[in-house]
Amino acid sequence: MGVQVGFDEEWGRLRADAVERRAGSSPSKPSGPADVGAVVGSVEADPVAEAREAVLERLADFRSRVVLVPLDARGGLWTAELGGLDWICVFSDEEALGRFAEARGEADREWAYRRVVGARLLDEVVPALDFPCGVAWNAAGPDGMVLPPMRGIVPDTAALDGEAAS
Repeated sequence: MGVQVGFDEEWGRLRADAVERRAGSSPSKPSGPADVGAVVGSVEADPVAEAREAVLERLADFRSRVVLVPLDARGGLWTAELGGLDWICVFSDEEALGRFAEARGEADREWAYRRVVGARLLDEVVPALDFPCGVAWNAAGPDGMVLPPMRGIVPDTAALDGEAAS
């Protein structure tokens, strides 16, 4: 399926970026009591918390976007199976969809698609399916991201670790 960016790779990159930001802004040793307050407020920046915040920002960005969802031969949302789970492939724009088609060797065919708001996809479409399904955003691009069917991403009833899984 072309270039695949998994959640672990995305999380690792965001965490490394947060650690690098922290290292680049580490304060010098305080010279006296007046400097202590400034250091206390910034010394213990948690790189994991910063990475988590970055992921939540990307999730919020996705939820607010109108994305392109290719359609299959029957007019349904196009999905791909990877790692034992189905993924709805979505793209930020026609250029991203074109990269995906090129990576699949199918750039010469017409790709019909539907425009869907990201939040609707996660909150309504995924829960309406009768099988667990995640969302793969810009699968063949440098900004690709996967949104697995987990609590905090989809409603608990559709999450593999939510109410339906219990």
